[in-house]
Amino acid sequence: MSESTHERPTAVLVAVQLPGVDDAQHAADVAELQRLVTTLGLEVIGSVTQRRDTLSPATVLGEGKLRELAAWTGGTGNIEADIESRRKALARRAHLQARDGLDDDEPYAADDDVEEGPHDTGQRRAAVVVVDHELTPRMQRNLERATGAEVLDRTHVIVEIFHRHAKSREARLQVEIARLSYVAPRLREAGAGSDRQRGGIGGKGAGESAIELDRRRIRDRIAELRRELAQIEREQATRRVARRDQRRVALVGYTNAGKSSLMRALTGSGVYVADKLFATLDTTVRALQPETEPRILVSDTVGFIKKLPHELVASFRSTLDEALEASLLLYLVDASDPSFRDQLTVTREVLASIGAGEIEQRVLLNKRDRIDPETLEALRNEFPQAIMISAHDPADVARIRDLIVQFFEGEPQHAELFVPYAAHALVRHVYAHTRVLAERHDDDGTTFVVEAPARLLERVREALTGKPVHGETSN
Repeated sequence: MSESTHERPTAVLVAVQLPGVDDAQHAADVAELQRLVTTLGLEVIGSVTQRRDTLSPATVLGEGKLRELAAWTGGTGNIEADIESRRKALARRAHLQARDGLDDDEPYAADDDVEEGPHDTGQRRAAVVVVDHELTPRMQRNLERATGAEVLDRTHVIVEIFHRHAKSREARLQVEIARLSYVAPRLREAGAGSDRQRGGIGGKGAGESAIELDRRRIRDRIAELRRELAQIEREQATRRVARRDQRRVALVGYTNAGKSSLMRALTGSGVYVADKLFATLDTTVRALQPETEPRILVSDTVGFIKKLPHELVASFRSTLDEALEASLLLYLVDASDPSFRDQLTVTREVLASIGAGEIEQRVLLNKRDRIDPETLEALRNEFPQAIMISAHDPADVARIRDLIVQFFEGEPQHAELFVPYAAHALVRHVYAHTRVLAERHDDDGTTFVVEAPARLLERVREALTGKPVHGETSN
C-alpha cells in the first residue's frame, strides 16, 4: 500500500439494521455511506453493523457491538467520563502490579483493556467513526468517550461534503446556514468557559453562560446569512422572471446519476463532471444545442440523497426552485445501481415536497452501457415508459434532444417547403430547423421534403412566406 493512502484519515462505519429494512437495502445503505465517507476524503478500513429493534438511546449500538467498535479505534468501550485523576491512579496501579509480579489479567491491570479487535491483528486503527444515523448530542458524546475517536453522523458528513463542493456565493451561504443549524444544538460546555457572564445593570442576575452566548452568536450569524441569501434569491427570482416565457427543462435525480454528463452533452457547456457524490451543488442553466427558435433552456440541479438533512432541504429550496420553473422534468437514474428504485422514490418525494410533483416528467435510465443485456431487457419490461440511455453515447443524447424538442414543438411531421430562387438565402434556415429528406429543383426555385415538429414547421413556413400560417402566430 502506498504511503499516500496511509496519509488519508482512516474511518470505521457504524450502521444499525432496523425493522422494515431488508438485507439488500441495508447493504446498499452501508455502501452509500462508504461512498459519502470516501468523497469526504477518508479511507474506510472496516464497519460494525447490528440488527436491532431500535437505536440504543445512549450509544446507538448494544454493549457487545460497542466493545467491537472500540476495538477498531483503540478505545476503552466505556462511556463514563474519563477523569484524569482516575486514569493516573489506574496507570499507577498497573505499574505496581507489574513491579510486584501480579497477573496482568487483574481487572485494573490496564486502562485500555478492551476486547481483541482488528487492530490487534496488525491492521490500522480508525481515527474517525461514521454513523449512518442522525446522532443526538448525547449519543455523539458517549461514542466519543467509548472509542476515543472523532464521531460523525451521516448528516455531518453530507453537510461537510456540501461545504467543500460549494462554489457560488449562494451555495456557500446555504451550506453555512446548514452547518451552523447543525452545530448549534451540539455545542458543549468547556471547563472554565462555562462560567456565566455578568448580567444586568451592575452585574446583577445570572447573565449568560459561555455556551448560551455562543448559541446566541450563532443565531445572529444565521440571521445575517439569511438576509444576505434573501438578497441573492431576489436577484435570482428577477432572472427567473426574465426567463419565464422561455421553454425550460430541468435535469433532476439522485446524486451521481449522470445529470452533469448529460447536461454537458445536451448543451455543449463546460459543466463540471466527476465520479463523486454531490460534485454539482450550483444550478446551471444553458441553452439546448444546436439552438432552437425560440431557445430551450436546460437546468442542471443539485442531486438528491436519502436522509437528506432537513437543514439542507430548507437551505437549497431556492436552488430547487429551478425545477418548479420548468415545463418538463427529466428524472435521471443510474440504472446500474442495484438500489436505483429507492433512489427514484427519493427523487420523487423531494420534488413533491417542494411542489414540483405535478410537473410533466420523463424517466431516463442512464448508464445502460454498464448493464448486461438480460438486465436491460428486464428493465424495459419493468419500466416500459422509461428511456434507456448512456449520457456518453452521442446517439442517445440526440434522442433526448429530439424528445425535448418534440415536447415543446409537437410530433414530427413530413412536409414540402418551396423556396424561390429570389429568396435562396432562406435555404440555410430550412436546413437549420428541419431534417431535409429530399430536394428537387425547377425553374422557379427549390422544393424540400422535410421532417420537423409541427409547431417548428409552422414557424419555418412563416419565415418563408413572411406571414403567419393558418392565422396563427409564432410562440
